[in-house]
Amino acid sequence: MRLPGEAEAVVIGGGVVGLSIAARLAEAGVETVLLERGRLGSGASRATADVLRAYFAGDPAGSALAVRSLAAYRRLPGGPPMRQVGYLVLFTEPGQVAAFEAELPGQRAAGVRLELIGAEEARRRNPLVDEPSLLGAAWSPQAYVSDTAAIVRSLAGAAVRAGAALHVHCPVTAVDADTGRVETSAGTVTARAIVCAAGAWSSWMIAAAGVDLPLSGPAVQELLTTGPLPGIPDIPVTLHAASGLLLRKRDGGLLIGMGFPGPGREAWLAGVRNRLAAIYPGVDLSGLRTAVTGPRDAGPSRTACIGRRRGPVPFLYATGFSGHGLCQAPAAGELVRDLYLGHDPEEVS
Repeated sequence: MRLPGEAEAVVIGGGVVGLSIAARLAEAGVETVLLERGRLGSGASRATADVLRAYFAGDPAGSALAVRSLAAYRRLPGGPPMRQVGYLVLFTEPGQVAAFEAELPGQRAAGVRLELIGAEEARRRNPLVDEPSLLGAAWSPQAYVSDTAAIVRSLAGAAVRAGAALHVHCPVTAVDADTGRVETSAGTVTARAIVCAAGAWSSWMIAAAGVDLPLSGPAVQELLTTGPLPGIPDIPVTLHAASGLLLRKRDGGLLIGMGFPGPGREAWLAGVRNRLAAIYPGVDLSGLRTAVTGPRDAGPSRTACIGRRRGPVPFLYATGFSGHGLCQAPAAGELVRDLYLGHDPEEVS
């Protein structure tokens, strides 16, 4: 498909957030062109745990986006599979429990079904847990194992059906937010509005538009997996609050994440093994190996940045999702559409 010389809106980034934005804009009658540097969903959208959840601790606004997005995923024609497993957050420190109780009203107001359960109930929900200092846990039933590749296909299909043009293997090389010129490896397109949804590659585009956002560059996300574990129970997605150790069942084994490896990967891997052995001493770690690696972006306070810079050519952005983009993409698409159309996002359902 040949790149057009002009477009009403150019969306930069073909991950789940960019595809959602393109679909919502096109459905609103906006002539939309999406530019993706590689394949659709080949950036941060491929390095995920395939989990959709509603609860984001310390971020009720992010939780509200996720609740709204879960509803949107269910409405998506040919939408992704969603197997409900629930979300369990293990607390080992009194301060964690106090912080949870303080934010509970705000989380519930955001639409999150959430409660504090005791240590015994937490172990019943995840019988692999053998954390001696466990005090209790947050429990939310609104968590699902999905298929990110299927989500990418569903969002791309929705965008194309609505009339958006998707251009892959078309990296953006320069952006002039004052004139609307977007230069790519395939030529230049002039937009009446530019939308940056480039994830880990957003920083330089945001800066070029004169928007001050303290975004980090790409970090490497690595998820590990165990070998098959015979008889493993069907556990919730489980987060150990103190360490950030996250795991869920996948293909008869466990999928595991804990922060970013960084340049000291061997030390990180040793830390993951030690933490796993302390919390889940009955799990066989002899077959532990890398499941997936990929880029991940980060915004200030690890929350998404969605906004608009006014000017002759509107510059909109939805970035800095810090690994939460899969859970929040449909709502992000709706918010960017509303900003583009000049609606107050708080007043649009």
